[in-house]
Parts: sequence; structure tokens; C-alpha cells
Amino acid sequence: MDPSKDNPLLRFATFWWGLGTFLVFALLLAVIMFFNSSGPISLEDAPAKVRYETKAKTDAAQSSAVSIEAIQSVTDVVAKTLVASKPIAVESPSQIVPGSATSKKLASAPAVDTKAMDSASSASDAPIDPAVLAVGKAQFVVCGACHGQNGEGGAIAPPLAGSEWVKGPISNLIKIQLRGLNGPISVAGKEYNFPGGMAALSYQTDEQIASVLTYVRNSFGNKGSAVKPEQVAALRGEVGKPQVTAGELIKP
Repeated sequence: MDPSKDNPLLRFATFWWGLGTFLVFALLLAVIMFFNSSGPISLEDAPAKVRYETKAKTDAAQSSAVSIEAIQSVTDVVAKTLVASKPIAVESPSQIVPGSATSKKLASAPAVDTKAMDSASSASDAPIDPAVLAVGKAQFVVCGACHGQNGEGGAIAPPLAGSEWVKGPISNLIKIQLRGLNGPISVAGKEYNFPGGMAALSYQTDEQIASVLTYVRNSFGNKGSAVKPEQVAALRGEVGKPQVTAGELIKP
């Protein structure tokens, strides 16, 4: 039998050697974690670091150009001017709040006879102004989020490419743009019925709506006549009404 196994001093020394080794490893781990914590620890921290650096540079540039004292000296003047200012009535608002007095006034206006504008829908041989198509293409970025940038349709909107509604009566498209669309609609023989439907885009100006509808009617394999701003203006009374349904539109 080895007498060293029962040596108290050896056991005492072994215990402290083990405890010391553990503490050394713990200290090394703490040092590693300390240095690693100084850098980004997640994917969110990496861009945040850049933003903070940019903000610091921007703040420094602003401070060098305009002092805090200068800003504070005009704050009271600007605040008093804003409080004393009065809103100016807009005769032809490009954005109308549903349910507002203006919306109710427009909705109560007599129905517009759309036969003239719809009869012009078939006149698709007239040349389209390239400038109008350029404006419409820029506006279509919003539409393409749902309908697809190539008009192919998506998970929440039917296709525009080859759609009989796009090539049909102009008044249909204007009403959909001004009021939105709800309920089922058949496009190229397939029925679509998305929850919530399409939101109204009446915040756009008459020129913007006319341009984007002209672009849609002459893109993605479609061919149709241009939509005029005055045609959109004639149907501004549709703004504020409930979302239009396919049953209210003229069948293409």
C-alpha cells in the first residue's frame, strides 16, 4: 500500500493546485469575454455602430456650423410664429381624409357621365408621351410592391399583365385608384379575393394618377390609350366613398 495516499499534506497541496488551476482558467475566460464584448456581438450591432459614428460626425459638423446658443436664440421666435399661423384652405386638395366634410361634399356631388372618357379607351393608336410614361414608371414602384414590378401579380394583388380591366374602360381604373377595391374580381378567367382589398391611393395628384395608369395601360404587354389628368379630376368626387367592388364597375 502506498503511504502517500493517506498523506494530509499531499491532499492539501493537491486541493490548492486544483483550485488554482480552475481560477487561472476562469481568469483567462473573463479576459477573453472582456475583449470580445468591445466589438459587435450581433448582426444588429454592426450597422448600429456605423449609425452612431455617422451621427457623431453629423453632430460635430452641425455644432461647428451652428452653435447651440444660436439655435436656442431663435427657438422662441419660431415657436411663436407657428402658434400664430393659421391654416390656409385648399380649394383642390390632392389628399382628402375619408369621412371629412370635404369628402362628404365631393361624395354628394352628382354622378359623372363617364361615357365620353370610356369611349376614348379604345383609341389606343395615339402616340404616348414618353415623359408621361417616365413619370408613371416612377409612380408604379408603389403599385409594384403588390402587383409585381413586371405586373405579374403577387400574393396580395392580381396581375396587371394581360388584364382585361387594365385595357378596359378608363373610368374603372380611376375609380379603383381613388377608392380602392374590395371583394372578388375575375382577371383573365381567374377569381381573386384578397382580405382587406386594395387601399385607395387618392393622395396622388391628378397628373400622377393619370401617368401611372397610362404606364400600366401601355406596359407588360398591354396597349391602351393615355389617361388624362382632367379625367382623373372629373372623378375626384369618388374620394371618400367605400372601396369600389367589381359589381360597381363597367364590365370590360
